[in-house]
Amino acid sequence: MVYPFLCQLAFPSSLPHLCPKDQAHALLQFRQMFTINASDYCGPPNPRTLSWNKSTDCCSWDRVQYDETTGQAIELDLACSRLQGKFHSNSSLFQLSSLKRLDLSYNDFSGSIISPKFGELSCLTHLYLSRSSFTGIIPAEISHLSKLYVLRIWTDDPYGLRLGPYNFELLLKNLTQLRELDLYTVSISSPIPLNFSFYLTKLQLSGAQLRGILPERVFHLSNLEYLYLSSNSLTGPIPSNVSGLQNLQRLYLSSNYLNGTIPSQIFSLPSLSWLDLSNNSFSGKIQEFKSQTLVLVSVKQNQLQGPIPKSFQGQQGLIYLILSQNNFSGHISSTVCNLKALGVLDLGRNHLNGTIPQCLGEMSGLMILGLNNNSLSGTINTTFTTKNQLRIINLYGNKLKGKVPPSLINCIYLEFLDLGNNELNDTFPSWLGGLPDLQILSLRSNKLHGPISDSRTGNLFAQIRVIDLSSNGFSGTLPVSLFENFQAMKIIGENSGTREYIADYLPSIIGDLVGLRMLNLSHNCLEGHIPSSFHQLSVLESLDLSSNKIGGEIPQQLVSLTSLAVLNLSDNRLVGCIPKGKQFDTFENSSYQGNDGLRGLPLSKYCGGDDGVPQATTPVELDDDEEEEEEEGGDLISWQAVLMGFGCGLVIGVSIIYLMLSTHYPVWFSRMVVKLEHRIVTRMKRC
Repeated sequence: MVYPFLCQLAFPSSLPHLCPKDQAHALLQFRQMFTINASDYCGPPNPRTLSWNKSTDCCSWDRVQYDETTGQAIELDLACSRLQGKFHSNSSLFQLSSLKRLDLSYNDFSGSIISPKFGELSCLTHLYLSRSSFTGIIPAEISHLSKLYVLRIWTDDPYGLRLGPYNFELLLKNLTQLRELDLYTVSISSPIPLNFSFYLTKLQLSGAQLRGILPERVFHLSNLEYLYLSSNSLTGPIPSNVSGLQNLQRLYLSSNYLNGTIPSQIFSLPSLSWLDLSNNSFSGKIQEFKSQTLVLVSVKQNQLQGPIPKSFQGQQGLIYLILSQNNFSGHISSTVCNLKALGVLDLGRNHLNGTIPQCLGEMSGLMILGLNNNSLSGTINTTFTTKNQLRIINLYGNKLKGKVPPSLINCIYLEFLDLGNNELNDTFPSWLGGLPDLQILSLRSNKLHGPISDSRTGNLFAQIRVIDLSSNGFSGTLPVSLFENFQAMKIIGENSGTREYIADYLPSIIGDLVGLRMLNLSHNCLEGHIPSSFHQLSVLESLDLSSNKIGGEIPQQLVSLTSLAVLNLSDNRLVGCIPKGKQFDTFENSSYQGNDGLRGLPLSKYCGGDDGVPQATTPVELDDDEEEEEEEGGDLISWQAVLMGFGCGLVIGVSIIYLMLSTHYPVWFSRMVVKLEHRIVTRMKRC
């Protein structure tokens, strides 16, 4: 470290103290106000104040820099120091009046407000207070720091920090030297002022609850390199003249209410690499442009139309091309495969037609391929090479025919595969179970046929979370061994993967799937009895067997399901007494209606004595031998009836097996897919 050397230059060794006592005392007193804790942000433990003690000169202390002439502390970097505790408004830190740079980010001052005394540190040029759990109103006194070059105050708690509109304008008026202003998720709730520092290179106001017209003045800040205004309520068009932003590298305007056409000049800005205009109301066409610097382009969820500009095909550094949820039309050109750096190609939910370029499977860097909900036709003639990195392939909702391409077995990193709602004509591709990371597989609504093959190969579909085979022409019975392979379905816990999934198998083996949280087999033609082995599903939260032909009694063992919050057994042929106790005391008539043979509360037909207390008509517990006999005896729901062509649909899944036999995916499924895609994209951005 150079700091001790500087101190020795400033203070000859003959002096008893190389560092002023008041500085050392103020720092020690400050540190004593906090404990050292673990941090989610800062990696391995490395508390930066451990070297601070009375027995050593403070010039040798870590993260403190002193002025060579005066000996006063001028820089204090305590970012990621794992400090935890109350940051008092009269902290001894404010005695260090010569500080020019102060970094307190990534600590834990939960419940502390930002003290007005920060405004007394008049020499500050850099102030970092981000992600340290400050709350409340940012004091107006911050605007007294007229020498500030950099101000970063933001929090992970959305709107945990507030800056009134007047204080925001005052801050901008006085801080005329600012180069960086970062108030991410600070609640400002005002239009964007016009008096920004001309020197600004970075402006981060995403999630600040800004409203009103996007001002043209912002696009005249010629030194800007980074402009982040996402997740606000800004309206109006992007100004047509943005040519002044010659240094702009990143422009984020996503999730606002912006409209009009996208100026062609934006794509041609000479330094621009990251452009995110998603989730707005932009319309019209994207004009051809000249650029060689683009790395990310996202315009998803707008109203753009016309062909995909050929200009994208010349972006050799492009990693993310996200054009989904628009009205783009025309063919997908095979020249897209010339983008050697491309990692994410998302063209889903447009009006694209023609065939899928065969070369897409040969792109060695591609991780996410989204072509869903278009009008693509022909066969999937893409050859997926052994060097591909694909994690997500989504071809749902097109007009694709032929067979499931065998080369998909080369996608050894694949986690999500959706070929649903096409016209594929093939048998069950059990070989897909050999993909070691496959979690979600959808083949629903095709023309698949024949039996679901009972492969004896071990570890098939070991990581599967959702398998949807509904609305096909399968026949025969479901092989038990298929479910025995679903190892990921047999784990309970927050860290066991996605928490909600789909499944369809109700033999007693389902009792092994102890992570099951939702089971829905409603609106089918199921017969037989409810297996008493269901009582092993200890975390089951929702059970829906309504609108079937299930008979027999409700097993008394189900009373042990203390997590059960939703029960629907309506419109079946159930008889006997409704179990009493625990969760069953909370269910209403609607859970049982349409079963003429059922008695007991909450129904009007009493069960047992005059007191109306139901009497158990099934044994409370079964020993292991009796359970085995039940499993072998087959007083289970008749799956032969379900599997006759799977007319009502078949969906198989995991960890929460949600037996979903309807025509639409539930909302949670969509959320799960979005989270999976987000996780992969985040992983790519870190690389």
